[in-house]
Amino acid sequence: MLPGMKYLLIKLHIAFFLLLGIVSCKIKDKNISPEDIQAVNLKKGEPVLCGPPEQHFGTVAFETSCLAEVKKDFNLAVALLHSFEYDEAEKVFARIIDSAPACAMTYWGVAMCSYHPLWTAPGQAELIKGAKAIDIAESLGSTAREKGYIEAIAQFYKDWDKVDHHTRSVKFEKGMEKVYLQYPQDKEAAIFYALALDAAADPTDKSYANQKKAGAILTAVYPGEPNHPGIVHYLIHSYDYPGLALMALPAARKYALIAPSSAHALHMPSHIFTRLGLWDECIRSNLVSVAAAQCYAENAGMKGHWDEELHSLDYLVYGYLQKGAMDSAKAQWNYLKTIEKVYPENFKVAYAYAAIPSRYFLENSMWKEAAHMEIRPAGFPWEKFPWQKAIFHFTRILGDVHTGNLDSAKSELTKLNVIYDTLMAEKDQYKANQVRIQITSAEAWIRFKEGKKDEALKLMHAAADMEDATEKHPVTPGAVIPARELLGDMLMQMSDPAGALAAYQEDLKTNPNRFNELYGAGLAAEKSRDLVKAGNYYQHLLAISSTNSTRPELAAAKLFLKRN
Repeated sequence: MLPGMKYLLIKLHIAFFLLLGIVSCKIKDKNISPEDIQAVNLKKGEPVLCGPPEQHFGTVAFETSCLAEVKKDFNLAVALLHSFEYDEAEKVFARIIDSAPACAMTYWGVAMCSYHPLWTAPGQAELIKGAKAIDIAESLGSTAREKGYIEAIAQFYKDWDKVDHHTRSVKFEKGMEKVYLQYPQDKEAAIFYALALDAAADPTDKSYANQKKAGAILTAVYPGEPNHPGIVHYLIHSYDYPGLALMALPAARKYALIAPSSAHALHMPSHIFTRLGLWDECIRSNLVSVAAAQCYAENAGMKGHWDEELHSLDYLVYGYLQKGAMDSAKAQWNYLKTIEKVYPENFKVAYAYAAIPSRYFLENSMWKEAAHMEIRPAGFPWEKFPWQKAIFHFTRILGDVHTGNLDSAKSELTKLNVIYDTLMAEKDQYKANQVRIQITSAEAWIRFKEGKKDEALKLMHAAADMEDATEKHPVTPGAVIPARELLGDMLMQMSDPAGALAAYQEDLKTNPNRFNELYGAGLAAEKSRDLVKAGNYYQHLLAISSTNSTRPELAAAKLFLKRN
């Protein structure tokens, strides 16, 4: 916890409760030993709220066998959990333990807070805490239904030091499926099962079988739970894919209204707005999310910024860039430069630090600046985040090849290969593949600048195919520059506008309304003498762009339309 935080970390154990005279309970004819929960460290206090006072986090009704007086707090904790407000949910669960330490489902809640299924895998400390919390939950009395919930998450923590994260996520999914099938009237079982399906989905499965199944379950539950935060939240995650995103648009436009006090709930709709190229809605969503995250940090007494703020900033800058709103994008980047301390220093923070300046340089063809890009902040623990650090090296390579410094580009490429080897050694296949796409793209452009055009095109096609075969990580609105867009750019420089047009058109299916894709497609059509198609792309570009944009591409589009 940061210094100055008004909520303390305490070690919970039954001996503490006995000394205070709060509880004296028997489990299986013996007292709970301090060792049973010695590793469960919880934040305690009131949740930090921002935004309007009504309906902070939505409406949840989770039935338990716990004391009636903790019912309101339990529902609040689960509502927070559904919006991935893990720290705040844990505070409330800890508060319940104070007054009802024999409530097994409270320890289930602690274990769920340590899992965060759709984000980065929990670290060792979280795994130890979650496993111990489940040990306690299993030792306490509970109903058959509650035992099902406990057993499901227990499968995730079982042998966590021997079994990989994805395999354990699949076991959690199977556990929640049992609860869902056994208790068909339990809406929370359906909602958590849908979440488990999303968490266990194979990132290479382009049929999106798990996600579609989750979406169908959530859609069936929604009519009776119109203000439930988990339903709309997980619908967004379930359909956060090309070809599916439109189905999540109603949920995206509802979520922030349901949970206005959650910065994540305010940001999450922008995942769908980004997928659909709805830049104005994306920008509005992240402006309010950034404000809420700043509010949270201030109210929580953080000596710095909250990670959710930087995550929203990345999406915000991306939205501005796609509208050609360069002044607004640069203002946010300049603001990022002032942020030195962030809590916690995690993968979201690392990604934003690397991606925001990279996007600004690459999308504006600022090759000199890209070539000399600094890895900052200097004091950030970049060694913990090799995938994110790779973005700096990839940006430098593209800057180097476009400014003719191939020796520097090759040096940076060597660093990218080291990062790839590191991720492979860590058995992080997904991130390693993302770096492999960057390596292949970089090799393609180096070959192109060396005059080896056939080799360059072969490599660039391979990079684009690799990127098409995988999904973007939820941490990012998209690649810092799509591989297929780079293919289109290369084909344009090879005087093959027809091939370039095909590449841009294909990428627009995945990344609709991207500024550079629309302009590239318009220019390629113009060079191919398809003036009607060129006019359509240019008109589309002008329609989605900021009216006060200074991008020169807009002036060129206007000139073409005036002449034709």
